[in-house]
Amino acid sequence: MNDKMTSFSAKVAEPGDKIRQVVFVVYPDIVLLDLVGPLQVFSHALDPQMRTNGYACAVTSVAGGMIDTNTVVSIPSEPALHYLDKQIHTLIVVGGDGANTVMRDPHVLETVNALAAGAQRVCSVCSGALVLAAAGLLNGRRAVTHWDDCETLASCFPSVKVEVDPIYIQDGNVWTSAGITAGIDMALAVVAEDLGRRSALRVARSMVTHMARAGGQSQFSPVLRRQLLDSTGRFEHLHHWIAENLDQDLRVEELAAKMNMSARNFARLYTGQMCLTPAKAVEAIRIEVAQDLLETSEKTIKQISSHCGFNDEERMRRAFMRTLNVSPTDYRRGFRTG
Repeated sequence: MNDKMTSFSAKVAEPGDKIRQVVFVVYPDIVLLDLVGPLQVFSHALDPQMRTNGYACAVTSVAGGMIDTNTVVSIPSEPALHYLDKQIHTLIVVGGDGANTVMRDPHVLETVNALAAGAQRVCSVCSGALVLAAAGLLNGRRAVTHWDDCETLASCFPSVKVEVDPIYIQDGNVWTSAGITAGIDMALAVVAEDLGRRSALRVARSMVTHMARAGGQSQFSPVLRRQLLDSTGRFEHLHHWIAENLDQDLRVEELAAKMNMSARNFARLYTGQMCLTPAKAVEAIRIEVAQDLLETSEKTIKQISSHCGFNDEERMRRAFMRTLNVSPTDYRRGFRTG
């Protein structure tokens, strides 16, 4: 299928271009949030120079009309052909279970290719990457999708350089994002590139969301991992207490006392359920809190190391290198959002 599709060549923006037309491509059984999350970002973004909306948005499908989503809500769409002769600034293919069907539909792929040929930027949200790949638009490019679809993307399209971990990837003028809410992160990053960081911050603030997780961050939340392993919530209160008391004595004896257990029994039960020792769990939480402070605060690395219970900068540096393969200084340089 890939061999029949054309290669994507980014359209160079003209100096006089003013309208940034964003075209979403939908199909039956999309994930509603894959659409409305990025749509909300672009609809609220203001051009700081023009003091007007920075983007004009359109929701399209091959034939137009009402499109069923994975919820009880159906959405209206315009025929995508209406935009073939218009300047498209950003084309976004959304994701959903329907992607596994439409990635084999020649009419959808021809439409996506035709729209991409006149677009300055091409994006996908979640499993929308499968559609871009089937259209040949990801050939030779780095890409990501929802972690549950990465294996499918890699096996069906071996010319795509699939990366499992990032929440979004920019490879030239082609952007791909991981699952669902990662589409919001990608959209905010696009706004920051087009209109400046201040405009993206305003949108993030209005949506009460973080601005913004950098693309290199992981789509696998350590907190979610803990919650999945601790499905009964047995250690939930303990994890919260650890995060709020990182500068305290967090040896296994103290943790066991919080659980009203002997140190030996606690260590055995915790390691068996959480798949890591209590000491490793404490270090992981220290690193998570330190990451957040490095990204969002003005605290010095020395202050952060003390706050998180590392006691000194070198100990925190070693923990970061061992776990993240990056120093706290380089992490802040790459992911700082303030």
